[in-house]
Amino acid sequence: MLNNRLNYMILLFVVFGGFLIFGLSENIKGPAIPSMQSEFNLNESQLGILLALNSLGYLLACSFTSILAERIGIKWTGILAFASMILAGIFMYLSKGYPSLTASYFLLYVGNGILEIGLGIMAARIFTKNTGTMMNLSHFFYGLSSIGAPILGASMMGWHLFDGELGWRGMYLMILALSIVPIIPSLFGRFPEEHEQEGEATSFSGLFRDPIAWLIVAVLSFGVVSEMAIGSWLVYYLQHAYEWSLKRSSEMLSLFFLFFTLSRLFVGPITDKIGYTLSTMLFSAFSGACSLAAVFIGEMGAILFAIAGIGIAPIYPTVMALLAKRYKKGVGTAITFTVTLLGIASVIGNLLIGVIIDFVNELFKNELVGLQAGYLFIAAMALLCSVCCVFLYKNLRSSSIGML
Repeated sequence: MLNNRLNYMILLFVVFGGFLIFGLSENIKGPAIPSMQSEFNLNESQLGILLALNSLGYLLACSFTSILAERIGIKWTGILAFASMILAGIFMYLSKGYPSLTASYFLLYVGNGILEIGLGIMAARIFTKNTGTMMNLSHFFYGLSSIGAPILGASMMGWHLFDGELGWRGMYLMILALSIVPIIPSLFGRFPEEHEQEGEATSFSGLFRDPIAWLIVAVLSFGVVSEMAIGSWLVYYLQHAYEWSLKRSSEMLSLFFLFFTLSRLFVGPITDKIGYTLSTMLFSAFSGACSLAAVFIGEMGAILFAIAGIGIAPIYPTVMALLAKRYKKGVGTAITFTVTLLGIASVIGNLLIGVIIDFVNELFKNELVGLQAGYLFIAAMALLCSVCCVFLYKNLRSSSIGML
């Protein structure tokens, strides 16, 4: 039998390693999307549909992962997530057209959804002290891999193997194959189960009637839609709005993730000190303001796209810390409820961005104006996140809840 310290280290390796793989799989799509668009001759609306269907796979996974974890245990839930990501890489490599590409991406996001909920439940059970700090540290590893993901992806696509370029297919296959790494320690670890503890009992019916639960959903949805949209659209925006090269655009996305990662590394103690809701309010407002300024200033202000990562980074882990503290009984149910509704918002958000770009482009017959409209929508999501935090803060104060 493993002693507690060794088991804890194994669980940390699985959680941190899981977020590393998650960051890679999520953020290599930035440099890959233009190549996919060129190969399959896709327009912006089709790209929006592709990303929206990906979010639908994520949503589907979120809806059943909590139940799956109860049935087969959190260990095998995580292993299943990693295995499905490996399969997605294989199917993506073999895809021959837009439908098969979409199906492969759908499977990838099913795996990502299972993984994210599973890691969230695991982290909430492990990190019972300094929760904001440890949640941000866990998600720091997501940002760490995300820093190098765009440059690594763009570089790997140009590698020459077997008398040909690796391309986006081979790049995805090799990156997703790394999911085998956290499977190995998962087989040996002893994973925590949910224990009875003080706090509110949590049920889906109770959450549906809880206005605070819905405000948390709104905060997380607006914040994460903005975060994910930057990862998906920034490279595309810089290439088409400013005619930047793929390499230069990918470097800016990597710079965004550098600020993103450093923020998660250092702001965790701040969230524990000043409160989860107040810190989310301030950071999301900062991110939205940076993105707005970047669009209006133009190419000279492009660095602000990257600086926005400082504000958007703490939102997800800080809200997870809030969930872990407020819903101590049934945190898996609370996370599933929140992230499932987040998935719905992601589907709508990704679809809207592509449609907005196309609509405004057609309306004004100007591609730049269309791209700016799409990115202004991304900035508005971060600002709406901050506004919702104001109402959440007031509700938590009136409820005399201590984790403001």
